[in-house]
Amino acid sequence: MRFLPVSLTTMLVELADLDETLALFATLKADPLEGIEDMVPAARTLMIRLRPERLTLEKLAGEIATRDLSLRAAPSDKSVEIPVCYDGEDLTDVADLTGLSVEDVIRRHTESEFTVAFCGFAPGFGYLTGGDPALQVPRRQSPRTRIPAGSVALAGAFSGVYPQASPGGWQIIGTTPEKMWDLSRSPPALLQPGYRVHFFDLKKKAVSTTRTTTKTLAVRSPDVASEGPALKVRAAPMPALFQDLGRFGKTGQGVSSSGALDQGSLKAANRVVGNPAGMPCLEITLGGFSFEVSGRTVMALTGAPCPISIRDAADRTISAGTYQPISLEPGDVVTLGHAPRGIRSYLAVRGGFSVKPVLGSASTDTLAVVGPAPVSAGAVLAIDNDSSALTSVSLHEAPAFDLPAADETVTLDVIMGPRSDWFTAAGIAALSGQLWQVTPQSNRVGIRLSGQAPLERKDRAELPSEGTATGAIQVPHSGQPVLFLADHPLTGGYPVIGTVAEYHLDLAGQIPVDAKIRFRPVTTFGDILPATDRDR
Repeated sequence: MRFLPVSLTTMLVELADLDETLALFATLKADPLEGIEDMVPAARTLMIRLRPERLTLEKLAGEIATRDLSLRAAPSDKSVEIPVCYDGEDLTDVADLTGLSVEDVIRRHTESEFTVAFCGFAPGFGYLTGGDPALQVPRRQSPRTRIPAGSVALAGAFSGVYPQASPGGWQIIGTTPEKMWDLSRSPPALLQPGYRVHFFDLKKKAVSTTRTTTKTLAVRSPDVASEGPALKVRAAPMPALFQDLGRFGKTGQGVSSSGALDQGSLKAANRVVGNPAGMPCLEITLGGFSFEVSGRTVMALTGAPCPISIRDAADRTISAGTYQPISLEPGDVVTLGHAPRGIRSYLAVRGGFSVKPVLGSASTDTLAVVGPAPVSAGAVLAIDNDSSALTSVSLHEAPAFDLPAADETVTLDVIMGPRSDWFTAAGIAALSGQLWQVTPQSNRVGIRLSGQAPLERKDRAELPSEGTATGAIQVPHSGQPVLFLADHPLTGGYPVIGTVAEYHLDLAGQIPVDAKIRFRPVTTFGDILPATDRDR
């Protein structure tokens, strides 16, 4: 057992194999430690996030080392059959890698009985073990930015099905029409830990099943009130997203926390209008957003400082500033310009938006495709009339940091680990010794970076999938890192060289395309935990 630092509040426990991982997960679920906030089981690791005011990493490591890992979970009696059209774009490559014919790859895949070991990466994505060892193939050298929903794929000892379109590096051998994730189903995930799974070839077996139709996006639309004020969206060059402080406790279903990328700005927006700090706001990217209000209300805009213009019913136009309460009258049209700094602004209205949570949160997770629908032109957003939790407006809010511009360099503190030891000395030096440019492929899932010197690994070994944290700097085979943001996958199969410190995550969420990042390690690998606790 090894204890590897992820961040100041997160630790990765590395175990001998999958059985030990599941045993540790089971014992911590059955007899939990106060202060554990979340756990993510994976191939041979358990990632644990804690509340530092209740539990320290040192105490957590000491408690875990005493747990009995000999117990094994009883197999499930649930069995699922999944139809597959074996037409994947990597099918021929898999045949070449295994030395088998395409027909033999299909035969061995359909003759295998798989077991769902754990869920991760995305909602409904089950990591399936127990397949034919001959089908074990490495991930792609460079992950794809988009893999279609329903893709059946292989990586290492696992098989799996992508629940929705997402980035990924697995080898695609086919597609299935089955829905892996459906919020109208209970439970939403078709595959649950312990289930037995068989695949069958659609060309050889007729399918006679009743399928339920699901929306492309597993979302709820905001409520539109028949009375009371509402916002009618007139322009949204990029759809705005409802966000709050995040969706926690759903990792067992493969759902990450998501939430506002700049949580300090979201809280400030709510305080300005007198709302509870965690109420849902609109996260607006790159400005250009415009709406008309149907009734009297108070709004605030924080984060990226978009110029605010208000045209009233008499066709007069006035300007307003960010981080201050702005009174609106019926018929006022508010238009946001483009911010010279930062990238994301947060719009709050007094009383809050009337939006229903999905799985306990109003955050829209763009990778998991869970949450309220993106807000585009024509949407009508009701404002909640409940004033029971409101307080006085705040007149003293200000940005927590200087927002970066596209031609500037941003310094981010980094906690080294958990896989810093996978990299050469030159690779470690290259992380902090050069500037990394933010590429246009960046989004809420992660910031894709480009540097002159790729991060050099010691070898090309495959890393079994393991939990990832917000702020993780994951390094694919290309050596060009990805800095994970709030909508990142729960698990990943590329080594994480370090993780951005929690206190710099809001800043990371405001870095625009073409800006440059300098990583500043504030720890060396393994120095968060005492040496006696790192290896047991």
